[in-house]
Amino acid sequence: MRKQLKSALFFLALTPLFASAKNSSNDCHSWPMNMAEVWLKNSGFIKIPDIDESRTEVKLLSSEKKPHNLYTNIFKFVFYTKDHKKFEVITQNDASDDECSITEVNSYLVSHSSINY
Repeated sequence: MRKQLKSALFFLALTPLFASAKNSSNDCHSWPMNMAEVWLKNSGFIKIPDIDESRTEVKLLSSEKKPHNLYTNIFKFVFYTKDHKKFEVITQNDASDDECSITEVNSYLVSHSSINY
C-alpha cells in the first residue's frame, strides 16, 4: 500500500511537466526572435552578423490562450552586438500548438544602450 502511494505521488508530481509540454507557446520563440532581428536590421539599428547570439536573452512575458488552439505570445528579447550595444525588444504574435508563425510579429524597441567596459 505504501509503495503504491509513493508511486501515485511521484506521477502526480510529474503531471504539471506533462501538461505544460503540449503548450507550444513556450517553445515558439525562434519565429519572433528572427523577425525582431530583421526588424532591427531594416530599421537601421544593426547588421545581423554583428549580433552576439550566444548572449541573446529570451523571456516569455505572457501567453494568452485563445479559441481554436491559438495563443497570443509576448516575448522580451535582449540582443547584444559584438561592439557592446544592447537592444531590448518586445514582440507580440499569435502561435498555435502546431505552428509558431500564425501571424506577423509586431516588434517594439524598449531600449537601446551602449555598454562601456
